[in-house]
Amino acid sequence: QVQLVESGGGLVQAGGSLRLSCAASGRTFSNYFMGWFRQAPGKEREFVAAIRSSGGGTSYADSVKGRFTISRDNAKNTVALQMNSLKPEDTAVYYCAAGLTGSYYSKYAYPYWGQGTQVTVSS
Repeated sequence: QVQLVESGGGLVQAGGSLRLSCAASGRTFSNYFMGWFRQAPGKEREFVAAIRSSGGGTSYADSVKGRFTISRDNAKNTVALQMNSLKPEDTAVYYCAAGLTGSYYSKYAYPYWGQGTQVTVSS
């Protein structure tokens, strides 16, 4: 069982940056691959980024590649999403999620989710 709590969302102007953090409970955090997803009003929850359990590999959605960076600290049970060059279309609720098996890109591979944090990018 893993419990996840996100923080760091807020309002930012286009071109600005935000850093989201996700704190995980549980002693087996390092066993999980971690993902960030987002959901805008009226849209499906979509994949943003993922990082392997060891932190040795990352994956990104094409829409954020080159602007967002996912990282993790297994000693501190945390995962972060650094978001640079933000655009209005990045506005959404961002969710941290943990999974053990399946495709990193699929929300169905993640049984554990945080409550979400709002990111709003103004033009």
